[in-house]
Amino acid sequence: LFPDRTNVEFIRVVNRRTIKMRVWERGAGETLACGTGACAAAVTAVKCGFCDMDKDITVKVRGGDLTVRVTKDNVTLTGNAVLSFEGTKKI
Repeated sequence: LFPDRTNVEFIRVVNRRTIKMRVWERGAGETLACGTGACAAAVTAVKCGFCDMDKDITVKVRGGDLTVRVTKDNVTLTGNAVLSFEGTKKI
């Protein structure tokens, strides 16, 4: 279905304030987190009525918990940023 591969998040709404999410990124496989994916998951959960607007929503990813707040005008992501990989390219 996706000949050029895809990035995808698999989510499960645990309750009105908690979402569990796993991330698969094309070319990398499963990753520890995705901030834009966490925001998209929270917005979708709010729009579908599973979570509440103007409340902190905890998005649990393998790299740790992220907090997303969806308001009428904004989406705010809060969480720790940590280095998980470092590499060099040999030429």
